Amino acid sequence: MERKKEQNYLFDLKDVSVVYGGQNKVSALTDISLKIHTGEQIAIVGPSGAGKSTLLSVLSGLERVTDGEVVFKGKSLYDMKEKELSDVRLKSFGFVFQAFHLISNMVVYDNIVLPAMTAYGNVEKAWFDYLVEELQIKSRLMHKPNQLSGGERQRVAIARALINKPDVLFADEPSGNLDTKNGDAVFDLLFRYARENNKTLIYVTHDMEKADLAARQIIIKDGVICE
Repeated sequence: MERKKEQNYLFDLKDVSVVYGGQNKVSALTDISLKIHTGEQIAIVGPSGAGKSTLLSVLSGLERVTDGEVVFKGKSLYDMKEKELSDVRLKSFGFVFQAFHLISNMVVYDNIVLPAMTAYGNVEKAWFDYLVEELQIKSRLMHKPNQLSGGERQRVAIARALINKPDVLFADEPSGNLDTKNGDAVFDLLFRYARENNKTLIYVTHDMEKADLAARQIIIKDGVICE
């Protein structure tokens, strides 16, 4: 009888724990095991302080684990040398944050193309043109972030996150600083990118209406998955 092949996952977390502090230790995540497929759209939900953002940081290579293993495309993220891990974050991951994190002294154009120039030394013009047209920021390319509305700044941040066509898009409360109309538009853009390109979207939200957009929810409470 032929042996069934082991399933390949995009992410495979194995008994992951994150502990902060010295003598007075605080467990942010405890024995988390989790498998994620390519093309999934996942909402991470739970009360404040539950470990949602920590899980997102662990998945995205921004925070090292205390115990356990985070496997991405068959390779352990935290066994990689720093240069290799940086390349994965730059080329395979895109990030959208609640606070935008745009560079204040750079115009919109330079903010958007920075990841592409850093990774490859050039920009794919057709993709850039598509993004700025789709995100309705073409007329703002020579403006600085402080000249933009909150919705415009978040759309610039999304363009920057997508410029390298990431396999995984991570978003931490991406609509948290936006009104309802702009928040809905942001989620529409994130989901459209993921679905049209078979990419993976993983986001943290307190808004259960936004969480319900995802096909899968990961519920965290006290650092433990209750899914």
